[in-house]
Amino acid sequence: MPLRKLFGLLLFALVSLAIPTETPAQVAVGISVHIGPPALPVYVQPVCPGESYIWTPGYWAYGPDGYYWVPGTWVLAPTPGFLWTPGYWGWGGGAYAWHAGYWGPHVGFYGGINYGFGYGGVGLLAANGVAESSTTTPLSPM
Repeated sequence: MPLRKLFGLLLFALVSLAIPTETPAQVAVGISVHIGPPALPVYVQPVCPGESYIWTPGYWAYGPDGYYWVPGTWVLAPTPGFLWTPGYWGWGGGAYAWHAGYWGPHVGFYGGINYGFGYGGVGLLAANGVAESSTTTPLSPM
């Protein structure tokens, strides 16, 4: 009988270890719309407030009342040397989906959208029209 009890306890312990105590969760919030965003507005870029600021262009966001404009702004990179890759609306799967912008050591793909002010659709251009490298930071508008 003690052997049977020991076996039962061992079986209980193994089953208990097999049940996860935490279940990892991944949450992805995305939005897709069947109508494309309006054309980008033409606007004047504000004066750069100081050295090391990077322009993050405006974009169309989507809310309960439809598209609304989020104006661009000058910001300091969260990590020195990082550059901003703008977000963009891309078509796929029968809808427009928002691809959020992000900071990184170089400018990534942003849908080929010409946001102006250095973001001509591919990479980031300096005032002289030459593509910036991942080690430089644009300091002033085009």
